[in-house]
Amino acid sequence: MIIKIDFEKAYDSVSWDFLFYVLARMGFCCKWVHRIKECMESSSISILVNGSPSKKFKSTRGLRQGDPIALFLFLIVAQGLSGLVNQATRKELFSGLKVGAKKVEVNILQFADDTLIMCDSNIQNIRVVMLRAF
Repeated sequence: MIIKIDFEKAYDSVSWDFLFYVLARMGFCCKWVHRIKECMESSSISILVNGSPSKKFKSTRGLRQGDPIALFLFLIVAQGLSGLVNQATRKELFSGLKVGAKKVEVNILQFADDTLIMCDSNIQNIRVVMLRAF
């Protein structure tokens, strides 16, 4: 079974808590993570309604497209997804495809914003993907 994850509008739905968790797990220093957090939390947004700007409000999730660091942060979140898939595989909750003569297990392939999750087509893998979402 191959599942293609569509990351259209993924920038808008990135959980900041997950991003900060992954940054810490990857060993980024607390000071750097704190500065990224301050940059993200200090911004405010206003939208045009019938040509007039609304009151400003703060965002609680997502990355701003066009922000020079947004792509880097998105790739870190994608790395976090890869870590979750690998962790589920290690805990034997999920089993990837075995390919080649040496039966190498492959469970996730990522390139930029394209992600494929590959697994045996069994009910346990379907449950993990659908219910647990890693």
